[in-house]
Amino acid sequence: MPLTARSFAFDVLDAVEHGGFADDLLRAKAMDPQEANLASELVFGVLRHRAQLDYLISHYSGKTGKLDKEVRNALRLGIYQMRYLDRVPAHAAVSTSVELVKRARKASATGFVNAVLRKVNREPVEYPTDALGLSMPEWLLARWEERFGRAAAHAAALYFLGKPPAHVRGERQMDIGAQQIVPLLELRPEHRFLDVCAAPGNKTLQAAESGARPVACDRSRKRLAAIPVERRVQLDAVMDLPFRAVFDRILVDAPCSGTGTLGRNPEIKWRVTPEECARQAGRQVQILRAALAVLAPGGRLVYATCSLEREENEEVIGQFAERVQSQGYRLPGREAGDGFFHAVLA
Repeated sequence: MPLTARSFAFDVLDAVEHGGFADDLLRAKAMDPQEANLASELVFGVLRHRAQLDYLISHYSGKTGKLDKEVRNALRLGIYQMRYLDRVPAHAAVSTSVELVKRARKASATGFVNAVLRKVNREPVEYPTDALGLSMPEWLLARWEERFGRAAAHAAALYFLGKPPAHVRGERQMDIGAQQIVPLLELRPEHRFLDVCAAPGNKTLQAAESGARPVACDRSRKRLAAIPVERRVQLDAVMDLPFRAVFDRILVDAPCSGTGTLGRNPEIKWRVTPEECARQAGRQVQILRAALAVLAPGGRLVYATCSLEREENEEVIGQFAERVQSQGYRLPGREAGDGFFHAVLA
């Protein structure tokens, strides 16, 4: 079977289940633009709606038992095309899903896949729980409901089911919500500015628009090299920072679980755990402590994450409570763009 949008999407979904990230995997192979766009639509659509699709597999098949992952991914792709897309003929979705199962050497399941997909229609389905209807993990939706209220939590989850709008700043795509972090620094040209976790560099370049000359730092040499600024330092931000001078403005855009970006990175929904949030928090405290050590008297530090989880936000900055000037969340569905937390420390 030649590599088409559907077969490539099938391979990407398999790689995601083994720890890969959809966006990186989709960019890794050159394809005809039309085929590449369809592959992207299929992969991100299946990942965003995965809980719904798995419920629909049981609904149409009458089976609740475990399926081989290749069979399940073929069914997810078929059902997604038949129920969520408008221009895909049903027979094409059925036949290609059957061929994908054969290609995966699961020929014994072809009859099952064919039979299930021939039952698929566009009639409304009543999902038994809010989490299924919003295609969210039960535990994650429940904690958002508790913290932000049911309406706000559901609005965020619903926002993440859609394709995020593209926003461009300069020559780079940059989420509209992410663009609200750098202004909190109140940068001026004379400020000595440090970006501690700079990659991929969007906020670094936004900060440079103020006239300040950024010092960009990151642990990854490859990602750091892609940031087009003059002063770059490879380092692990959890360690003591190797600077003799202090900085007037510091940005700590900390590595995090990413639960504020589930529309853009939907695989995170199915990977993140409370334990992962706690693990991230340990590193975030170390990074923040190291950064504050090189903040000039009277300076300003902005701590930000694209996480909506308390462990990575309030509980982290709570350890520096005497220095916190302000803090808050930007929630998808309430404001435009991804979800973010920010805190200003001095």
